[in-house]
Amino acid sequence: MEQQETTIFSYSDIIFSFFLNNDTVCSHKAVSHLLIYVYSGQMSIQENGQEITAGAGECVFVKRDHTVTINKGPAKGEQYRGITLKFNRNFLRDYYRSLDRKDIPKGAKPLAVSVLKLPESADIQSLFFSMVPYFNSENKPNDELMQLKLREGLISLLAMNKDFYPTLFDFTEPWKIDILDFLNKNYMHDLSMEEIALYTGRSLATFKRDFRKISSLSPQKWIMQKRLDVAYEKIRSGGEKISDVCFSVGFKNRSHFTTAFKKQFGFTPAR
Repeated sequence: MEQQETTIFSYSDIIFSFFLNNDTVCSHKAVSHLLIYVYSGQMSIQENGQEITAGAGECVFVKRDHTVTINKGPAKGEQYRGITLKFNRNFLRDYYRSLDRKDIPKGAKPLAVSVLKLPESADIQSLFFSMVPYFNSENKPNDELMQLKLREGLISLLAMNKDFYPTLFDFTEPWKIDILDFLNKNYMHDLSMEEIALYTGRSLATFKRDFRKISSLSPQKWIMQKRLDVAYEKIRSGGEKISDVCFSVGFKNRSHFTTAFKKQFGFTPAR
């Protein structure tokens, strides 16, 4: 059965997502710290051979600057629905400036793991339950309200474990790295241009200027061509199913992949 399209609502770094059918697998580079709440269904996160599974009512924290494989799918007769909070550097800097330094705990150390399943918390449950009504697309919250929800999520983490202080408020910027080297290693990840610029140590304007020096294509078209070229080689070798190739190179659904593939090569992946 072909995978149906993911429906996502995004409001000011808070993402509401659910999947209409089947499991969804994506390889994701967490450029921002993530707090992911599973409302229904099930999610598993894999990194370096380790796997964490979360069911309905459970929450997982993912540190920034790590690549993880996320599987989301149905469980107990319900499709996956989840809410993700993204804590970007600017938001964290603004909050850090508002803190009284006397309130910052002494002796705290950054989390040793990059993926952490959080213990049960009334604060976390209350926060995400308050956002569930927005799964209804007719009820769209304003950005100011969502900023308050982000702030509430941040406060909940800090209250839960003092080690979140040095983890969240580490503002070390990444070194400027080679763009093509980064894209060749990360073309399959669902990254925005702003995130790619940030992760390669550049402003968005500098990233666009540097990219024009190395390719006549736009970054989006370069990534699309890279995904299709890799998919073509994988299918030609015959070692993987077409559906597995589709998701492994970064496409979110089979229909989009087939259309893009035929446009690029003049025939479908099946041929």
